[in-house]
Amino acid sequence: MREKRWLLCFLVAMCCTFSAWALPSQDKTVTLKLHNVSIETVLDAVKKQTGVNMLYNSQMFKGVPSVSLDVKNERWDTTLKLVLNPQGFDYVMKDGIVVIRKQKRENRVRGMVTDSHGEPIPGASIIVKGTRTGTSTNIEGEFTLDVKSDKVVLEVSFIGMKKQTVQVDATRRKTVEITLVDDVKTLEDVVVTGYSNVRKSSFTGSSTQISGDDLRKVSQTNIIGAIQSFDPSFRLVDNVQFGSDPNALPEMYIRGRSGFGVKELDKDQLSKSNLENNPNLPTFIMDGFEVSIEKVYDLDPTRIESLTVLKDAAATAMYGSRAANGVVVITTVAPKAGEVRVSYNFTGTLEMPDLRDYNLANASEKLEIERLAGLFDKGQANIPSTAVGMNNYYKKYALIQKGVDTDWMSIPLQNSFNHKHSIYLEGGTPNLRYGVDGSFNIADGVMKGTERNRYSAGFSLDYRIKNLQVRNYVSFGHTKSKESPYGSFSDFSGLQPYDSPYKDDGTLREKLTYSKISGRDNNNPLYEATLGNYNWNSYDEVIDNLSFNWYLNDYWTVKGQFSVTKKYSKSEKFIDPLSSKTSVTGSKDNNLAGDLYTTNGESLDWNSNAFLYYTRSFNKQHNLNVSAGWEAASGTTESTNAHYRGFPSGEFHSLNYAAEVYKKPTRTENTTRRVSVLASANYTWNDIYLVDASVRFDGSSEFGANQKWAPFFSGGLGVNIHNYDFFKSNGYINKLKLRASYGRTGKVNFPAYAATTMYETLFDEWYITGYGAVLKALGNKDLTWEKTDKLSVGIETKTFHDRLTVDFEYYYNKTIDLVNDVTLSQTSGFSTYKDNMGQVANKGVELKLRADIYRDRNWNVALWGNMAHNKNEILKISDSQKAYNERVAAYYKNEALYQETLGLSHGAEYSVPLPQYEEGASLTSIWAVRSLGIDPTTGKEIFLNRDGSIADKWNAAQEVVVGNTEPKEEYEKASLFISNSAIDGWMITLTEAQQMGTVPLVMDSYKAVYQIITNHEDGIIIQNNNVDEFAIQLLTLMKNDVKREEMAKAAIKNSKRFAVENIVAQWVELFQELTLNK
Repeated sequence: MREKRWLLCFLVAMCCTFSAWALPSQDKTVTLKLHNVSIETVLDAVKKQTGVNMLYNSQMFKGVPSVSLDVKNERWDTTLKLVLNPQGFDYVMKDGIVVIRKQKRENRVRGMVTDSHGEPIPGASIIVKGTRTGTSTNIEGEFTLDVKSDKVVLEVSFIGMKKQTVQVDATRRKTVEITLVDDVKTLEDVVVTGYSNVRKSSFTGSSTQISGDDLRKVSQTNIIGAIQSFDPSFRLVDNVQFGSDPNALPEMYIRGRSGFGVKELDKDQLSKSNLENNPNLPTFIMDGFEVSIEKVYDLDPTRIESLTVLKDAAATAMYGSRAANGVVVITTVAPKAGEVRVSYNFTGTLEMPDLRDYNLANASEKLEIERLAGLFDKGQANIPSTAVGMNNYYKKYALIQKGVDTDWMSIPLQNSFNHKHSIYLEGGTPNLRYGVDGSFNIADGVMKGTERNRYSAGFSLDYRIKNLQVRNYVSFGHTKSKESPYGSFSDFSGLQPYDSPYKDDGTLREKLTYSKISGRDNNNPLYEATLGNYNWNSYDEVIDNLSFNWYLNDYWTVKGQFSVTKKYSKSEKFIDPLSSKTSVTGSKDNNLAGDLYTTNGESLDWNSNAFLYYTRSFNKQHNLNVSAGWEAASGTTESTNAHYRGFPSGEFHSLNYAAEVYKKPTRTENTTRRVSVLASANYTWNDIYLVDASVRFDGSSEFGANQKWAPFFSGGLGVNIHNYDFFKSNGYINKLKLRASYGRTGKVNFPAYAATTMYETLFDEWYITGYGAVLKALGNKDLTWEKTDKLSVGIETKTFHDRLTVDFEYYYNKTIDLVNDVTLSQTSGFSTYKDNMGQVANKGVELKLRADIYRDRNWNVALWGNMAHNKNEILKISDSQKAYNERVAAYYKNEALYQETLGLSHGAEYSVPLPQYEEGASLTSIWAVRSLGIDPTTGKEIFLNRDGSIADKWNAAQEVVVGNTEPKEEYEKASLFISNSAIDGWMITLTEAQQMGTVPLVMDSYKAVYQIITNHEDGIIIQNNNVDEFAIQLLTLMKNDVKREEMAKAAIKNSKRFAVENIVAQWVELFQELTLNK
């Protein structure tokens, strides 16, 4: 046993000895001096001097440059590193043998990115194509990137520049130089119609493309308002009454008004906007689905990728019954692949009230005006004697002497700071991309207490596998708005400056002594604001948009979309029992004072469509795009309204404290459905001759049983003259395109059940047969779509290497079969029913100019301008419009009788001219009784009747068209253009007046007026707002016909400076000067 142990110890010792012998000693040294020899020669020399065993493949060293070595008594391992490492080799020890191998390290690519001028570009993105490996350039434009392969493809990109794809040999040690050029390609290259994307060069329709970046440069908060800056045909209707209130949704139209809409006397005076069933509103499409104006108004601008305004038939006919008023297509940002990226955006705006246009009299001036007007003379209302009149005058005079001079206009106003925050997170692989967005927006109006707060969040997913792409976007939005407790701003303009809101002891007055609002004895508005009044509304909205693209092959594509929107809305309006605005004001039953109005509603809308697309090019000359598909949509809305009265105080405003439910709560339900089939085609030959065509059939539940379906169509022709061979050699004109289109579109802008005979169920009584029902509204089985025939002719040009763009267009739109009320005999039990009667025409021209003065990576200096003129004309009206005109006459007549009898007025709103309707007039006409001034013999005003006779009493029945809210042709009928104020757009109005031979008489509120008028030559300018001088010059011009005619001729002559052809010439001259001088 002992021998075996000794034998085991001996074997272990021998193994250790042999092992130690097999490992080469680190202390062995070499002395070598070699010059330009191969690596193998060096290895052999080391092996001979040290006896170290080496293993390697001679093929590894092929192509490796020669080396030189000079070492003395250097350790062998250090010597190997000196030789191998610089050439990309190293070694490892395996069982006492030195194994030579290639270094296992990533290849390193070094490079520099510059622009076309050789300037470095910091922050450029460099990504290895097909991977997530990437980096960015430093401040010197340099980058270093480790890659695994010897040869790689790099994608280099930078904002505003074309992406470059570069193939690099990573084994080379040379610096890669990459030059990026400016990306002059813009959105104008592609027209996004919502159903498809069409090349701008092959499109015959009229459209305006706006990038999201350009929109945000104009406004970071108001998308709708920003559109006006890019397309002059898109107009917002000024709402002077509500000003900058964030809760006043704007009304708008494209290329003029095409329908009558809600008439002035029928409007809800409490509503800040009449958008429901408005016949002039364009259709808004977002990511292929129709959305409400409120949704667009509350949309976070950072979510917008691009926006397209479609105007003529060739551009809009694909939308059929929704296209008569134009279409606005919005495309939102889609997530991009790559590493996770987070972007944050903050926008802060300061809004301040601007009262420069309100040049109101102060307290002493107002009292003097009243005295000169004879309001204190005997015989006036409540003035039985001179003594009473003098007493009334001195009461007001005493207040003024005490220092009372209230600036009511400024009291309810404030400076507001609005802020918006948005965050966007995106990333993923090329096959699976995701995006998460969120926004928070606080908007306060300049009226104290007004606000509109918006919150939104969304998640998008983009999945791609082979030929299939599926996208889904889910979003949630919450909006809550509050109204000012101070009431309407317009109420303050009528308050008297000698009325003080405070008593002598500094406390608030409950009532004002002299001021009235709308003819009523209302509370002091400052006292009213301290009560428990409130008015708010909110809505929550959830949207899910699902879409897919299936690319069958290079020519055929199937696309489908499905969207569902659920919306919940709620509003409450409470009026304190101490308020003067309660529904029982003046009533003896004070227990019913105080009102609570509640509204709860919800809606569910869905939309789906599917399309088949065919795109192909033949023989490099023929390009064909054809699509066909169907679409279906449905919408259901429900709403409950209730009115509660009788509250103990403003602090107890819950409906539980109400004394009664006033009348009955009302509940409305509404369901509409629409189904459509459509097809379109776009063909170009050699990119010279262009043809567009589309047809659509719409069926809707909103029309009569006999007229459910209607066809809509369009056709367009165009020619790209610049693509002719003989024209390509031209060095100045880069684009010259002529196009024309014609088609028919439609619209649905009236209550959903207007075509259906409606019944009202009587639940209050029980009859022998059960509950009863009575006719509520007459339907019309033949009620059909309103139709608009559109003709458009345009020319598009680009010159000086695409730096100067001039586009001109003429259009004529005629809307027929307008849905109007037909008047019935009262003996029928009904006053009206709906029918297709009435016609309206809009015609006009548009001019767009843009000049890119200078553009590089850091700067883009551009000038652009837009001009548009639209003439609106009523071609045919129905009996209901004539009956409405009679209502307007009666409205004024009753007020005139009231004023004549009692010497009092119901309010200032009766001094505002109401629109009326007459064939040959315009939907924007201003109606009034023509005045001939004051009769010097009697001191009374005299009026000119319709038949030319003269009267000394104002008669509403004698109203005629005297002007236009969008003036142009009315200047031709006028002799003088008179203005004592300065408002936005006033200079345009002034030059239009001069072009028509109308002599201007203006104040110098805007000093720029001196650049337009040569004083006393082609107009008269009153300096320093001198009212007396203004009156003198006005009388002089009215009496001196010769002087007025001379000045009119001079006005026409001098106004030619602002003619279109001269403006274009000035643009070209300015462009050339700036580009030459940079």
